[in-house]
This record gives sequence, C-alpha cells and structure tokens, in this order.
Amino acid sequence: MAEVKLSAETRNAFGKGAARRIRRADKVPAVVYGHGADPKHVTIEGHALWMALKTPNVLIRLDIDGKSELVIPKAVDRDPLKGFLVHVDLLAVKKGEKVTVDVPVHTEGELAPGGNVLEHILAALPVEAEATHIPEGVTVSIEGLEAGHTVRAADVPLPRGVTLAVDDDAAVLQVVLAQVEAPPEEEEEEAEEGAAPAPEAAEEAAAES
Repeated sequence: MAEVKLSAETRNAFGKGAARRIRRADKVPAVVYGHGADPKHVTIEGHALWMALKTPNVLIRLDIDGKSELVIPKAVDRDPLKGFLVHVDLLAVKKGEKVTVDVPVHTEGELAPGGNVLEHILAALPVEAEATHIPEGVTVSIEGLEAGHTVRAADVPLPRGVTLAVDDDAAVLQVVLAQVEAPPEEEEEEAEEGAAPAPEAAEEAAAES
C-alpha cells in the first residue's frame, strides 16, 4: 500500500463554533490517537484528505508541524446530506505493527440463472493485517452459486499475512430467490372475493335472516 502524504497543523480551539470555522476555511478537524500518547488535535486540508479517504484504510504520512507520523483512518464522520467531511479520527501506527480493520468485500462472476439474488450480509470483513500492508479489499467469486448458498468468512481468500478478525462461520454473502409478486389478475380476483357485498345483496341477505 502506497503512502499518501498530508500536512496538518495543531489546533487549540475546540467546540462546534471552532469546528465550523475550520470547515469554512476548507480544512477538517481531526484527532490522532494511539501508542498510549495523548490525543493530538489537528486540522488537515479538506480536499486533500477527502481524496485520500477514497482509498479504504489508506496509509497516511502525516506531517504535524514538521514532525512525521504514520496514521490510518479509524472513524470518518461525514455530513449525511452533503457528504462533506465533518471530523476524522486517525490511528497512529508503526511499520510491522498489526492492526484490526474492516476491508470492503467485492464480488466477481455471475450467479446461477433462475431469479437468484445476492445479499451482502457483511459489506466489510474484519481482518488483522500489518499496518503498512492493509489490503484495499477482498474479492469473492460468486460464479454459478445457487439459492441457499452462503459464503462464510472462512471461504473468503485473504492476501498473505492477513488473518480473519471474525468467526470463521460468520456469514458474509447469501444467495436467495427473488420474491415473486402475484400477477395483477390474481390480485384483482382476491380483492373482488374479499370486497363488501353490493347494497342489493346485503338487503337480500338481511331479508333471508
């Protein structure tokens, strides 16, 4: 995994008002955690950070006031409507250090014909990997899978040096049959059968009783 170099500045202003001023300046408030050190509160140029975070678990060489540190994203808070970065938590790492991260699950191939539908039970798979060699994702073949088939964590091929951080039996993908809706004619017939009787039929039934 290639490193992305970003610059950061230490920040001393906190609270919602300070965070809004930072974002108006096209920067993002962030916190760097890890290795038992006190959290470092920083600001990072917004567009550069946004571009870097397009890569899952990106490895960032962060220059904080002239001091370099390796970090990976731990938690990313985005605006739910506009999608801009609100706040980012970063985890300090070292080469050779193992970290637990979630990596995206991708698929390749086609399901068996017959109205089969693929359900993603886990969109991301928890794994343990060396901090500087985190995979961008894992790929599972679904070629020819039929309804009722479940792909479990142990079935997912992992890159060398990467291990599961979840139970082997955890379901990742599942193939199910598509729900078939009743034809319009049948729906209309069912509606007619359950409809209230016409006024004349209701009067005749009352007279007979």
